[in-house]
Amino acid sequence: MSAIVEQPRQAVEVDLRRTEEDPRLAAVARPTALIAHRKGELLVARNINLAARSLGASVLAANDESFGEKENLIIDAPADFTPGGYGHKGEIVDGWETRRRGPGRDWVLVRLGSPGVISSVDVDTSFFTGNYPECCVVEACAVAGYPAPEELLAPAVGWETIVASSRLDGDAHNVFAVESGRRFTHVRLTIAPDGGVARLRVGGRVCLDPGEVDGLTVDLAARALGGVVEASSDEFYSSADVLNLPDLPRSMGEGWETRRRRGPGNDWALIRLAAAGRIRVVEVDTSWFKYNASSEVALLGARASTTPAVDSPAWQQLLPRTRLQPDTRHRFRIDSDRADEEVTHVRFDAFPDGGVARLRLCGEVSADGLRELGAELRAARG
Repeated sequence: MSAIVEQPRQAVEVDLRRTEEDPRLAAVARPTALIAHRKGELLVARNINLAARSLGASVLAANDESFGEKENLIIDAPADFTPGGYGHKGEIVDGWETRRRGPGRDWVLVRLGSPGVISSVDVDTSFFTGNYPECCVVEACAVAGYPAPEELLAPAVGWETIVASSRLDGDAHNVFAVESGRRFTHVRLTIAPDGGVARLRVGGRVCLDPGEVDGLTVDLAARALGGVVEASSDEFYSSADVLNLPDLPRSMGEGWETRRRRGPGNDWALIRLAAAGRIRVVEVDTSWFKYNASSEVALLGARASTTPAVDSPAWQQLLPRTRLQPDTRHRFRIDSDRADEEVTHVRFDAFPDGGVARLRLCGEVSADGLRELGAELRAARG
């Protein structure tokens, strides 16, 4: 590994308080993974964590995982640690930890959940205080298909260094800015000389190949395709970012829940679609919300280069205000006179407040959307 340099850190304020101090958790007995993960997501703002298990990322290989399994790196929830827990390999840790060694380095390969352009990397050493690595290097590559680890390690693969050899702090979010602009499919984290890393978060935006969606009906809001929840009115109990996760909710804590509204108005979330398209069916899932689901919802759309303000006249009605049932997956067809509207953004209105677990927007990418995706892909491939 080359000499340690001071890699530019991301200009972001990090709150390192433990999750039990979060006032939003006052009403629950134990913090849920997705509520607590909100602090981690602040590190990459509204960018997607391309290395999240929930997005489909996987850890392909590591040269050593003696004390902590490599798969811990991509868990969505923040790292947790209970002192005094021991197993056959030593103290149980929530992270990837290698054995003590002399001079040298350890490495791990991660396949991103979706190919994308990387803007930041968080090498999170939470709870590793006397056993964290001295420094790290992060590389990335773009390989089509589903290569095996030995194929990725072949000399012909062009790995690009996106984080040069940089010093790490213990029990900290070590966040580095990335300015490559290229589309990547895999990352390799190398640490020296050894030690533990709790999580590896790779912030960025999905860069979708138009050939993967051309002629198909897809969820235009899906995070795995590049949909992003860009803003919301209220995130008191949990973040609206979960609305477009690919999985089904396993509890109420894995949905979007707002505080109880005592005055006029309603809650809302603004979503940038994966690509310009036409929405045919809206699925609103209130699973697990039995006594605090939203009573009604509406959906508005806009065709814009940037997300319109919540009160912008650009928003046009797609789904009128519609009644919901608690703990139910609803499917609503868009009326034929609105189904051909091409939109890039939606405003999801929830009345008056309450909870929604997931939002799916089924439709097809438009011809303009396919062209725009193609242009982004060519630019990201250089």
